[in-house]
Amino acid sequence: MQEYRLKPSVLACACTATLLVLSGCASPQAKEAKYLEQGKREFQGKNYAIAVLHLKSAIQAQPKDAEPYYQLGLVYLAAGDFNPGASYLRKAVELNPQHTGAQLKLAELMASSRSREIVEEAQKRTEDVLNLLPGDVDALNVLALTELRLGKPESAEAHLQQALVKSPGHLRSSVALAQTRLARKDLAGAEEALKQAVARAPGSPEPCDYLGGFYVALGRTAEAEQQFRRALEIDPKHGPALLSMGAMQAQAGHLDQADKTYRQVAGLPQKQYRPVHALFLFQSGRRDEAVEEFEKLAKSDPSDRTLRTHLVRAYFSVNRVGDAIKVLTAALKKNPVDADALMQRSRIYLAWGNYNESRADLHQVLHFRNDSPEAHYLLAKVEQAQGDARIPRQELGEALRLDPAYLAARIDLARALIGGGGAQAAMALLEEAPAEQKSTLAFVLQRNWALLALGQIPQARAGIDQILNAGKNPDGLLQDAVLKLIQKDYAGSRISAEGVLRLNPEDTRALGVLVQGYSAQNQLPAGLDKAREQAVREPKSAAVQAFLGQLLLNNGDRAGARAAFSAARAANPNLLAADLALAQLDIAEGRKEEASKRIIAAVSLHPDSVPGQMLWGELEAMYGRNASAIEHYRKANVMDPRNFQALNNLAYLLSENNQPDEALKYAQQAKELAPDNPAVDDTLGWTYYQKALYPLAVSHLQSAVTREGTARRRYHLAMAYLKAGDTNRGRQSLETALKMDPLLVEAQGAQQLFGNPKR
Repeated sequence: MQEYRLKPSVLACACTATLLVLSGCASPQAKEAKYLEQGKREFQGKNYAIAVLHLKSAIQAQPKDAEPYYQLGLVYLAAGDFNPGASYLRKAVELNPQHTGAQLKLAELMASSRSREIVEEAQKRTEDVLNLLPGDVDALNVLALTELRLGKPESAEAHLQQALVKSPGHLRSSVALAQTRLARKDLAGAEEALKQAVARAPGSPEPCDYLGGFYVALGRTAEAEQQFRRALEIDPKHGPALLSMGAMQAQAGHLDQADKTYRQVAGLPQKQYRPVHALFLFQSGRRDEAVEEFEKLAKSDPSDRTLRTHLVRAYFSVNRVGDAIKVLTAALKKNPVDADALMQRSRIYLAWGNYNESRADLHQVLHFRNDSPEAHYLLAKVEQAQGDARIPRQELGEALRLDPAYLAARIDLARALIGGGGAQAAMALLEEAPAEQKSTLAFVLQRNWALLALGQIPQARAGIDQILNAGKNPDGLLQDAVLKLIQKDYAGSRISAEGVLRLNPEDTRALGVLVQGYSAQNQLPAGLDKAREQAVREPKSAAVQAFLGQLLLNNGDRAGARAAFSAARAANPNLLAADLALAQLDIAEGRKEEASKRIIAAVSLHPDSVPGQMLWGELEAMYGRNASAIEHYRKANVMDPRNFQALNNLAYLLSENNQPDEALKYAQQAKELAPDNPAVDDTLGWTYYQKALYPLAVSHLQSAVTREGTARRRYHLAMAYLKAGDTNRGRQSLETALKMDPLLVEAQGAQQLFGNPKR
């Protein structure tokens, strides 16, 4: 959808014109008539923003009249803003059910729905129009469209033939008749309908262009070219026919001819044709020339958002991201609520890992377009990238509510549900998808994952076979490897996983399945060797090197892990995960200075990295620089308010630094997000202790110790018992803490309070 904004000068002119009109209009009816006339005139000139102003003024003058709502709906539809367009049409028919124009346009929109009930309602509305206007050609066309969508091609054809009897030269009826016959697999009948359209309008290029397109679809290129040339003989500047000729020339490899044709198209007066030649250059591999042409076009008309979009995409494709951001930022400086620019910039920020900036732009978009499925979907991707589990589901659900046909949102939501243990809910969600989506590769793959998670092996086997029978697909092979691993067919699983790696050597999921298979057979060293071999084969794959590093680290090989993470960083110097892993190794090996240098360098490149701020805070706390550690945890919390670890660490340090009131706020938030985490209970309990709320402290500290009784947590519990008056249990807890860690610094001073318990 596109949003139109006016320059102050334009708005001033519009307001001046409005005042002049008002000065000569006494009655509301006269005012409405004037505004309607002006709105229609601006609409015809495609000045949609000004048309909207006039038509809304018409509504103010006569809020009970359906006509301005109808006209406003048409303007929004022409501008590509379908939701408000449909809303205004509905308001028009609500005010006047016999407004045939609004009823018919609304029915036409509804006919495109995937819901049978909505299409049936569209049919009913159209039949009502025909009762008021018997034989109306436009109504007959819409009725035929609804019947075709409802699986009634014979009835649709009858109504279209009736329309053609009424208006033999009505091209839309002829094209719809051809489509109806195609739906019945009557190719000869479809061709005849279009030939008759050509014969009925010998001086019009449009029927020839449609017939040419029909021949292209059938692969009859010679006949197609003949029709396109015939259209151009009638009108040498007929854009659709020129585009068709250019496409045929390019497909035949006649690029010089195509170049000339597309240049001709780009020179046509209609705005939509201006980027055609630049697009041809880009798709032909002449990217630098394309970018230069897009720059000239955008400079010639800075207000044209379509040209700006093409330029930004071209910049991004040739890795000129800074230039793309510069263009969008300049546009937003002129118009801070340019939703299209905000959306584009958020996509770029997301792709480059600038999650805070992406999130900020998307929140701006949603402030003005809360009904944008794409904005909700992108916001979910941002939150997913930062490790949040709850918000992405909400945003994906909202995107899907706004657009039930949004397949990417449905698949991502199903994936999130499976990851959270909700495979049954994921399956139900997938079953609600439109029928035409259920045969797509993406849908079948995601359904297979749901079936595997539910343990429905026979059904999963059938779905996987459906994919593999169509050809070697890496995702299908991966699912085959997983299924065979579940069935303990380790040899078969290994073959499929290795097949994935041959097709996609950087697929660490397949590498993980391969290692897991060896581990299941108590052959983990062989699995580690396989991972090492893949890393040797793919020395420039940061993903494979990082996977090996984590695998070796998990299995106690720090030296091997360091080498692998170093190789990952060499393959991708901007790989934050590798830098942080190396810093963690430095910390574990007591190399605090090296860790500090590495973290500072990494976070300076990725200032919005939550893991980076967290690790920096951890290192500062190890040095005893609590004030600095608190600031880093605060930054992490601002970036990701639902990161319970950042909240918990921040609360603990604040509590230790005599700020229990603020600490309690963060500790309670962490408890809401991670109610069963022992570290969270320990922090909350210790914060209550600092606030002298000892019974509450004992309750949470007991919970922490029960789940994971470390020495420090037992010391905390001992102190809470003491202050709550339970000295014996306090002494027992302290003795246990000192047995676990005789050097526990915090506990040393507590011994005197309990009478120097024995160690």
